[in-house]
Amino acid sequence: MPKNRSGGGLTATQQAAKFLGVAALSGVVLAGIALPAAGALGLAAKGTVEGFDEIPANLKTPPLSQRTKILDSKGGMLATVYSRDRTVVPLKDISPYMQKAIIAIEDARFYQHGAVDLKGILRAMNRNVQAGGTAQGASTLTQQYVKNVFVEEAGDDPDKVAQATQQTMGRKVQELKYAIQVEEELGKKKILENYLNITFFGQQAYGVEAASQRYFSKSAKDLKLEEAALLAGIVQSPSRYDPVNDAQEATKRRNTVLQRMAAVGDITQAAAKKAQATPIKLRVSKPKNGCITAINGAAFFCDYVRKVFLADPVFGKTKEERAKVWNQGGLTVRTTLDPQAQAGVQSSIKSHVYKTDKVATAVTLVQPGTGKIMGMGQSKPYGFGPNETQYNYSVNKDKGGSNYGFPTGSTFKPFLAAAAIEGGKPATQMYSAPYEMDYPDTVQTCGKPWVNDGVPKYHLENESESEEGPYALTEAMEMSVNTYFVQMLQDIGMCPVSQMTDKLGVVQGDGTKLPQNPSTLTLGSNGLSPLTMASAYAAFANRGTYCTPIAIEAVRTADGKSLPVPKTTCSQAMSQTTADTVNTLLRGVVDSGTGREAGLQNRDNAGKTGTTDARKNAWFVGYTPNMSGAVWVGSPSQSVEMEHITIGGVYQDKVYGGQVPGPIWRDAMTNALNGLPAPSFNTVNIPDPPDDSDEERGRGRDRRRDRGDDNDPFPGISVPPDFLGGNNGPQRPGHGGTKGP
Repeated sequence: MPKNRSGGGLTATQQAAKFLGVAALSGVVLAGIALPAAGALGLAAKGTVEGFDEIPANLKTPPLSQRTKILDSKGGMLATVYSRDRTVVPLKDISPYMQKAIIAIEDARFYQHGAVDLKGILRAMNRNVQAGGTAQGASTLTQQYVKNVFVEEAGDDPDKVAQATQQTMGRKVQELKYAIQVEEELGKKKILENYLNITFFGQQAYGVEAASQRYFSKSAKDLKLEEAALLAGIVQSPSRYDPVNDAQEATKRRNTVLQRMAAVGDITQAAAKKAQATPIKLRVSKPKNGCITAINGAAFFCDYVRKVFLADPVFGKTKEERAKVWNQGGLTVRTTLDPQAQAGVQSSIKSHVYKTDKVATAVTLVQPGTGKIMGMGQSKPYGFGPNETQYNYSVNKDKGGSNYGFPTGSTFKPFLAAAAIEGGKPATQMYSAPYEMDYPDTVQTCGKPWVNDGVPKYHLENESESEEGPYALTEAMEMSVNTYFVQMLQDIGMCPVSQMTDKLGVVQGDGTKLPQNPSTLTLGSNGLSPLTMASAYAAFANRGTYCTPIAIEAVRTADGKSLPVPKTTCSQAMSQTTADTVNTLLRGVVDSGTGREAGLQNRDNAGKTGTTDARKNAWFVGYTPNMSGAVWVGSPSQSVEMEHITIGGVYQDKVYGGQVPGPIWRDAMTNALNGLPAPSFNTVNIPDPPDDSDEERGRGRDRRRDRGDDNDPFPGISVPPDFLGGNNGPQRPGHGGTKGP
């Protein structure tokens, strides 16, 4: 042995030897450092036992990210989403062949050594010295597991992943320290189980269960010898030994694993040769990740659920916390989506509107009294190709919808009527309702009065010259008489209407409050979403009680723990009498008014049609006591005027709310409600107007058909062309010219 130098110092070789000896006694060595001997010794010389002892020994093992299952209300699978495709399974559910194969090829002395393998290190160092560089490493399965923990904790952050995988002395010594802790706390069986669940097997598969499903479409417990050997061989280099893209290289690696298993006595040589002679037989299952894979047209609803999860504080105080929980996965999310209702929505959409049509439709069904979203679909499917979109036409911008929603036309009129009735106006209220008129000079708002300062003054007309009053509310609602409702707005002012819509959760598609102007609060000129409309109308069905929409019923973590979920908030938006009166009025719309083609058979139903300026949007919003639904048809970019147009293979001279959206609503609701109870509305008696008013009304009752209105009260201003995207901001208050039934 060389003697100590003057002053008691050791040579570099002696220092390295001392460190290696102490480390070996502690179960700590420079395992897995694939460096030339000189380099390894030089780095080792800088280390000290004291420095090693200062490294924290508390390895925080993050929960493994897994796939999340999105279920419908009956427990049926809608989609799986994940940042990493992984299903954690216990060791007993992993084939013994797989357990033996991974040990044989990665760490044959796994059960004989501690956290590190001194013999393996010396062998690797000797081999590296002979090679003059990196030829062999000596990391144990325990050390590899620790490294995978670092990678898992790094998530998808490239900088953190680089830090977790860097080949530095500090990182290696840290791995050694943690490896000792893991060996002491977990034991060999648990380490093996954790390793097989955390490691990457290529093809987006993390963990042996996902890998087995990906390559062989079977559970890990059913892996045969040659299949297990193939998977074990992939771990060293998932890209190089990928059997999908390079079967020849993967076969060579598999056969190496089989030979190693025979060499260590796990299988006989005969068994190894037989398995080596067996061609690789893959049965690849393509990854099904994300809402785009959702069944029954539920992709947009699935994405809505994801956005609700990421936005609602119930799942975490900050957006970062919520994103961490979602990306961690392993959740089972049971939603409100009813499979029967969703099937009804999809069937109706496919029957009436083609994805290749110039226009689209969106349908949303909501349950009155609970706020549960029962169905949601649209004719343009989720995707990135032609006639596909990532915009959810049914919801507001913050949940993946358009920037503005879509002008609703006369489907807004029931909100005005409800405000008037709630304020004391009788359902027999009559107004002169001329064929045409200027908007009032002033209309009271919650603040400064609105002034008709147009030059010339803002003007509006009814659809037909024969539609001339006086009219009572019942007939005005059935025929959707524009001038009647403008006179009603002048009478009661805009503040009661604004207060009513606030109570009904009615906001614009961008989430902002509706402006107070006659065009908006009478003729629905501003954009709203189908979900907003269906939820607001559900309050009429629920005798005046509005419930905020919800999409999630329950969430369970991978370990079976239930998480709190958002709850609906219900409040009385109007009196029961007001709601019952509106129900009576809107029942007349489907019985004998503009919505006759939407009427349901053998159950109480009510609703309202709407068609906007130039027929760029057509709506039907209706409900029964136990289901509310909104249907929109139009161009998402607001660029198509629906005249002389073919929709769903049917030519339409002019599109009306009751003529195209109405039948879509009818068929969707019929299928959704099939087999369910048919409760009745609570209605009120609304006396007929005096008989001598018929002639004065131009016998308008004989013209109860669905119409649109091409006359824009605010000409020259239209919806922005970038209705779905862009930054032009919302429509100018008081403009848009959307009116008609």
